[in-house]
Amino acid sequence: MFKRILFIDRDGTILREPEDEQIDSFEKFQFVPGAIGALSFLARHTDYELVLVSNQDGLGTASYPEEDFWPTHNMMLDILRSEGVEFKAEHIDRSFPHENLPTRKPGTAMLTSYMNDAQVDMANSYVIGDRHTDALLAENLGCKSLIIAEDMDWKRITEILFAGDRTASVHRTTKETDIFVSISLDGNGKSNINTGLGFFDHMLDQIAKHGNIDMTIQCNGDLHVDEHHTIEDTAIVIGECLAKALGNKRGIERYGYSLPMDDCLCQVCLDFGGRPWLVWDAQFTREKIGEMPTEMFLHFFKSLSDSARMNLNIKAEGQNEHHKIEGIFKAFARAIKMAVKRDIEHFNLPTSKGTI
Repeated sequence: MFKRILFIDRDGTILREPEDEQIDSFEKFQFVPGAIGALSFLARHTDYELVLVSNQDGLGTASYPEEDFWPTHNMMLDILRSEGVEFKAEHIDRSFPHENLPTRKPGTAMLTSYMNDAQVDMANSYVIGDRHTDALLAENLGCKSLIIAEDMDWKRITEILFAGDRTASVHRTTKETDIFVSISLDGNGKSNINTGLGFFDHMLDQIAKHGNIDMTIQCNGDLHVDEHHTIEDTAIVIGECLAKALGNKRGIERYGYSLPMDDCLCQVCLDFGGRPWLVWDAQFTREKIGEMPTEMFLHFFKSLSDSARMNLNIKAEGQNEHHKIEGIFKAFARAIKMAVKRDIEHFNLPTSKGTI
């Protein structure tokens, strides 16, 4: 039976780190928000072994006496223990940075026993920390890292460790198009999109931005023929990528949005229930918006719903054609954001059928 390890940093990760970087009094003792609940959840619901790994500069010297360190450290352990959190081991390096000892993170000398243990699944273990040195430690150990930052808190860390990271990529090549799409469903709306069609790129950007999805789309299509293959095939690959990133769909909300945009009202109702269907109620009088033929809007969403195995019901009313289609893409993005939201406290399939 292989063991997976969480190598967890202390200061800045479990406990708030003060400006002088020493938690040497009870006045400085404070947990990082979400740390207790997250560690308790992971201890109860996963098989990871928890290992504490911390640099404590000069511990045991006049600059950081032992009696200043252990009272708060032991209180931390007692509080966590009361919530079911037990560390399998603690590894504390006492050296100063200028000594450059191999025991000091990101050095691995304190952790060689894990690296040499054939029963440790290092590739699927993690370092959890708040600094670049923690990421380097993971690299040196040959495992993964989750670093607390603006876009990574304990809630997100817990979800990844318990339910998996919802990322996927698909590369599809035909005689007409060469398309690569990567998606992170739990992203921050970052996008890198180039299909060769400016207005189409602008619409796809709306999916990333308003769906809080990180998305890369690179398409090299036969635009010298026309726009059809580029738009259709991009939709197919996005759909495949969405389905792949969703995985088993456990814990998702499944359903998802109406929004106004100036003179327009756009509604997109969505179901990731596994049965593709499209209802389209939107009329366009212009032949093109930008370089994108308006007849391809329906075709894009039909191809997307088929490949993602989703039910889409789209309706838009209004006068401005640009506003109407942009509103549809934004509403679609918000519907995805709503539908893919995941609740790890209720990690069940959102269906009475037992399969989805």
